Amino acid sequence: MSLILVAGGAGYIGSHTSVALLEAGYEVVIADNLSNSDESVIGRIEQIVGKDVFFEHLDLTEQEAVGALFDKYRFDGVIHFAAYKAVGESVEKPLEYYYNNIVTTIRLVEACRKYEVKNFVFSSSCTVYGDNKAPFVESMPLKEAINPYGETKKLCEQILRDITAVDDDFAVALLRYFNPVGAHESGLIGELPKGIPNNLMPYVSRVARGELEKLYVFGDDYPTVDGTGVRDYIHVVDLAEGHLAALKGLKRGVEAFNLGMGKGTSVLELIMAFEKVTGMKIPYEIVGRRQGDIAAAWADVTKVRDILGWQAQRSIGEMCRDAWNFEKNIK
Repeated sequence: MSLILVAGGAGYIGSHTSVALLEAGYEVVIADNLSNSDESVIGRIEQIVGKDVFFEHLDLTEQEAVGALFDKYRFDGVIHFAAYKAVGESVEKPLEYYYNNIVTTIRLVEACRKYEVKNFVFSSSCTVYGDNKAPFVESMPLKEAINPYGETKKLCEQILRDITAVDDDFAVALLRYFNPVGAHESGLIGELPKGIPNNLMPYVSRVARGELEKLYVFGDDYPTVDGTGVRDYIHVVDLAEGHLAALKGLKRGVEAFNLGMGKGTSVLELIMAFEKVTGMKIPYEIVGRRQGDIAAAWADVTKVRDILGWQAQRSIGEMCRDAWNFEKNIK
């Protein structure tokens, strides 16, 4: 395998995975509509790896555009990140989420089948577990997702399972990852959402910069260590390396893997870790719970460790340090 299509590769996780692939000797084509990313990221990737990156600006919901892309390049594999990803926004805009996230998957799978691309890594999410109790294990029956974003990921997983059932040569990894944070150690790429951030770490970073007045903590009455939501935070570079391990370990059929640290951290614990590493004070206000959130989610990572030989290496402190370094570096 040498030429990999990274769909949504200008985004947060896609850009870090593109770096990991390029550093491992793969060639990469990044396809992105830039709806929640910026083309400057391509140049930053090139700066990190010291080589040119192929970039195609297109909408992956458009069948003709996707067909032209597969006509132009001979791909050996696809890593699919191209999706809307904000849980709260998905509750407010369910139709947009169902259309974009499911149609992009269908278009890419159609093209893979037509052009005989047999290797596919899918960016899924721990939200497919619904209100199961942590730690989440891949063998758990998936419950109804509690927000449209999670439901789109669950439906896309089912589409890929159904395709492997009728195509014996199709090899799929479903990567259910938890809460990516941090940035590349160079400070050149990181999480760069447009507008007010939906995710915790970039919001914290912008409060630290003084761009936002304070952090809003959604709920302090959960049955957790301090009443705030608990999540399994994972450094985005660890996560990128997990995609590389999945690509190398692909086998015919479909396998799901959790990518996380394997332990939970509360919102207040993350704030304290950020303050300790950066020396910055983060003012916050407790407000009501956010629709679509659950109390606690963290991964059982036994399967990915035993089968793919991967496990996260970077600490919460390193996640905070690298996220803050990127935030300082981008402006």
